[in-house]
Amino acid sequence: QVQLVESGGGLVQAGGSLRLSCAASARNLFTYTVGWFRQNPGKEREFGAAISMSSGGTYYADSVKGRFTISRDGGKNTVYLQMNSLKPEDTAVYYCAAGLSLKVWGSEEWSDATWGQGTQVTVSS
Repeated sequence: QVQLVESGGGLVQAGGSLRLSCAASARNLFTYTVGWFRQNPGKEREFGAAISMSSGGTYYADSVKGRFTISRDGGKNTVYLQMNSLKPEDTAVYYCAAGLSLKVWGSEEWSDATWGQGTQVTVSS
């Protein structure tokens, strides 16, 4: 079982930056991939980025590629999402998720994953 605690959301102006953190704990965390998703009311959850906790390999959605960077601090079992050049359309609740790499790696649809509580990111124009 994996547990996730997110932090770092807030209000920022368009063009600004924010960094989200996801502290993960699990017995075999190296077998997981951790990702960031976002969701607005009435809309489907949207994949953003993911990182393998074993290899450090990453992949991104086209909508955030080049602006967002996912990374990990292995010593702290923490995954970060550095968000630069933020746009008003990036406004959403951001969720950290963890899924077994064998099940989720390479996918943007994570039906079998553990989810964090979410953190609000608001980008003003």
